[in-house]
Amino acid sequence: MGDFNLALVIVAIVVCVLVFVFNVYLLVNYQHPDDANQAYFPKFVVVLGLSVAAISILMLPADVANRQACRHAIYNGACSLTLPMKDLWLAIYIADAVIVFFVIPFAMFYYEGDQDKSVGKRVKSALFWVVITGIVCASVLGILYAFIGKVDFTVRHLSSSTTSFPSSWSLSSGQQCIGSSSRQCSAYLAPVSAEKTWTMRATFPEYVVALATVVGSVLFTIFGGVGIACLPLGLIFSFIRRPKAVITRSQYIKEATELGKKARELKKAADALHQEERGGAKGRKWRKNVKAVEKELLQLEEDVNLLEEMYPQGEKAETTWALTVLGYLAKLVLGVLGLIVSVAWVAHIVIYLLINPPLSPFLNEVFIKLDDLWGLLGTVAFAFFCFYLLLAVIAGAMMLGLRLVFITIHPMKWGATLMNSFLFNVGLILLCSISVIQFCATAFGYYAQATAAQEIFGHTLESLRGIKYLYKYNVFQIAFVALAGLTFVYYAAFVRGKDPVAGSSFLAKIGSSKMG
Repeated sequence: MGDFNLALVIVAIVVCVLVFVFNVYLLVNYQHPDDANQAYFPKFVVVLGLSVAAISILMLPADVANRQACRHAIYNGACSLTLPMKDLWLAIYIADAVIVFFVIPFAMFYYEGDQDKSVGKRVKSALFWVVITGIVCASVLGILYAFIGKVDFTVRHLSSSTTSFPSSWSLSSGQQCIGSSSRQCSAYLAPVSAEKTWTMRATFPEYVVALATVVGSVLFTIFGGVGIACLPLGLIFSFIRRPKAVITRSQYIKEATELGKKARELKKAADALHQEERGGAKGRKWRKNVKAVEKELLQLEEDVNLLEEMYPQGEKAETTWALTVLGYLAKLVLGVLGLIVSVAWVAHIVIYLLINPPLSPFLNEVFIKLDDLWGLLGTVAFAFFCFYLLLAVIAGAMMLGLRLVFITIHPMKWGATLMNSFLFNVGLILLCSISVIQFCATAFGYYAQATAAQEIFGHTLESLRGIKYLYKYNVFQIAFVALAGLTFVYYAAFVRGKDPVAGSSFLAKIGSSKMG
């Protein structure tokens, strides 16, 4: 057992280092050139937030591996020598809540503050708004915890008479209890009145985690339900609608001229909006026009990228085109693999969660058999399915944010993402990561049984007063499957039409004409 624990600690340290390095790589490659060599504090918050989100997702597989470390121990206190997973869970999720509700808002207020003000004034202004936010959040949490911060466990009171210890045993399906006259035990004969409610107060850290989970569950259900379908289908659609040939130089000049004309029109519109802003006219109509210009600018950037793909230039034009083709082939392969994983996820939710009793453990049984082949193989597969769900949430957030009017999502662009957009998306990922863990702990309850996550997310959360009914009646799971199904139908309806993500750009039509 000691060797297993040492290996687990080493793996945990290595994973944390790799996650940190990967997040720094994302920051460097996604950041906008205007933020280069500045905005260091927001960058630190971005790396910290992404690291906490990734580590929190990977903690559930670590929890399972930690449980296995003492599974075959011969003395009762063996599990107390493993990693203190419950304390680690509470620490990581309290840190998650602090970063989402305090650190990220402070970083955003500071970053978006008036650049003409001194650093001290910007810090004071950001602290003022964060303190106001903290007072409101603390007041709401305190009131809720004082009045309904309790868990209600349903228990059944059982009792039976005593009998002499038998000299021989003759138990069978027809004789299930000791005694010749007892054909059924008290557990079978207990009336409904034997059920009682056992109430106890939840700890405040567990209550904070539970409320953050509910808030995240709403976002997770929407974004995850849509993303579980659009993540693989978006890759497959990208391959289907790829440009199959390089356009001619005359076509390139024509389309570049059109894009230049559109860019000049957008610049005039942006200048006019700046004039109105300086004049103090920042009403509803102004904000609506700003959103319209931002949407057109995003579409213009997509058109420029597509035009560059269809007409590579420079000395290495042929190499660039070959890499483009290979990139689309990779999208097809990843899309097909992702579609298999998405279908497996939806099927598992229906088979194991929505049907009572479950038809089959399904993926739980797959992970257990993989563990039998090699100690950590099932844990690795388990971690992959959990992390895939987080990727689906991100994909769904990006799709809905660009398509729905009532949701504003800061888009992530390679080499063109400002820090406020980075911070917004990191906050969204952190908030949803709690719900991803809770969802995985429930969906893979058979495989993740007897873990610290099960104690926090399985027993306490599902018995918390005022919240338990959302989980008792599988509200989030049903909504998740329904949105996934609707998204599949939505994509199917656009198979022969326009791309459901790219929109109706005139340049996209040029690309379609090259597909053959």
